[in-house]
Amino acid sequence: MLPPDLPRLPALTRAEGELIDRYLEVVDLLGRINPARGRDTYGGLRAAQALVTKAAALRDALTVMHQRGESEVHAETLTRALRVLDGERRAGRVTVPPRSGS
Repeated sequence: MLPPDLPRLPALTRAEGELIDRYLEVVDLLGRINPARGRDTYGGLRAAQALVTKAAALRDALTVMHQRGESEVHAETLTRALRVLDGERRAGRVTVPPRSGS
């Protein structure tokens, strides 16, 4: 039995695809740094060190878009791409967890 088909990624320019990829890398690292969800300082430290490089790559992706004349962010399309790439769950790790029911 085959797994269900995943939703298709919307058509993106190369620069938009790069933006989404770099953004999610930064989000993943911020989730690992989040003190409300972290397990150890070493993992957070390593993620914080990597964040510098990934943030620069995100900046570079936006710079390329701007230089190529892609001045508008097509939020609806990019939102669909983020959802296909599990962006909601990944971004959820950046937030403070809800209060426990105790």
